[in-house]
Amino acid sequence: MSIPVDREEYGPEARPLPFERGTDGPRVVLVGVDGTRTSLRAASYAAGLARRQGAGLVVVFVSSPAAYTGLISGVVAGAVQQTHDELAAELREECRRGAEELGLPVTFLCRRGDAYTELRKAADETRADLVVVGSSEQAGHRLVGSVATRLVRTGRWPVVVVP
Repeated sequence: MSIPVDREEYGPEARPLPFERGTDGPRVVLVGVDGTRTSLRAASYAAGLARRQGAGLVVVFVSSPAAYTGLISGVVAGAVQQTHDELAAELREECRRGAEELGLPVTFLCRRGDAYTELRKAADETRADLVVVGSSEQAGHRLVGSVATRLVRTGRWPVVVVP
């Protein structure tokens, strides 16, 4: 018994079926970086994924002020801000080099505030199809919850947590 084959659909002249949005891979991959080992691994993973999928990459650096920032003097606060600015400049330059090397469209965003809130806003603004973050290296986050856990619980986008 042979199975009939529809030559129009499956033959050499067949055209690929149109894909619905969301089934053809991400078009915008957003990754959060903060300079830690896990965030840099997440950035590498996201860049590779974006390159393979032909997607754009949005790199978001969030400078989160520490809780004690209001208690320190102006000189120390200025030094902390300068350190954050230098880190942002280094990450921006690395993104530029990586974009040229990989031939990948990369957007670098620098935000200030709570990491979860700013990543969520950036993902909504850029219409990200996928969010990539590094896992937290702090022991307390296993009890309280990390940025990655909060993003996963939000449930608006697929989230990849890179160890």
